[in-house]
Amino acid sequence: MTTQFTYADIKAAQQRISSYIRRTPQMDLKLDNGLQIFAKLENLQLSGSFKIRGALNTVLSLADEELKRGLVTASGGNHGMGVATAGAITDTPTTIYLPENTPQSKIDKLRKIATEVVVKGAVWDDANALALAAAEEGKCYIHPFADVRVLAGQGTLGMEILQDAPELDVLLVAIGGGGLISGVATAVKTLKPDIKVIGVEAVGAPTLKESIDAGTLVTLEKIETNAGTLAPRRSAEINFRIISELVDDIVLVTDPEMKSAAEWLWETAGLGVELSAAAAIAALRSNRFKAACDANVGVIICGAGPDGFTAS
Repeated sequence: MTTQFTYADIKAAQQRISSYIRRTPQMDLKLDNGLQIFAKLENLQLSGSFKIRGALNTVLSLADEELKRGLVTASGGNHGMGVATAGAITDTPTTIYLPENTPQSKIDKLRKIATEVVVKGAVWDDANALALAAAEEGKCYIHPFADVRVLAGQGTLGMEILQDAPELDVLLVAIGGGGLISGVATAVKTLKPDIKVIGVEAVGAPTLKESIDAGTLVTLEKIETNAGTLAPRRSAEINFRIISELVDDIVLVTDPEMKSAAEWLWETAGLGVELSAAAAIAALRSNRFKAACDANVGVIICGAGPDGFTAS
């Protein structure tokens, strides 16, 4: 598959998936420091996160003979739900490999919709090795962040954000493997070149920040965060290239800061989100990123889940 990725891919993805997904709403939130922010509520998306966008765009791009082989992927939970949902839409069997740090709530949800769910391996990278082995036996593998079809699907989110809030000066986006921010940054920088895109990673999984600082892809020796969807030990070349070119900065937040932000979202807005979905809010509330007082700031609330606001 080509590694070339352009805004034209995103526009094509939007046409392909728009009749299947939800046009999620925006919410205006006011932080404790008085900063007014625009929040895109992808926690209300079909399958519970933005991941359905990339998964569905990929599945709808496959030939019938590929679909007949069945789909396989590895996931921290959200991408698996996206692939399983896309499989249900297209009546395609799905096998999802999950690492052992996946929240039980996501495992339970996946077992209701996926054909097969396998929980094995300490982190995503371990589960992914098993998924790749299954692909060698014939199943069609869908990578969660290093596939241009996935990036294009995620990029449709950036299109929607600027359609709803063209005045944005800054957009904060959580980073796991880098698929979301790669697609979104490509979309918003094409539509509005002067917008600032800020990535947010967990302190315990600074995969892309360490790679950007080093000038090359690095593999983390260990992962130390409970935000499983932000926790691959290594990204991929296509994501590294796009993020190096288009993302203005990457900041790090702690698990307690994400937990506090998720609790704040629950208490003030009634939004039940996972730790990773609160990462952008955490960066603003903890001053990991300091926005100008007159800046128009946006965040993506990227996934639903109880792990962000229930007891650890």
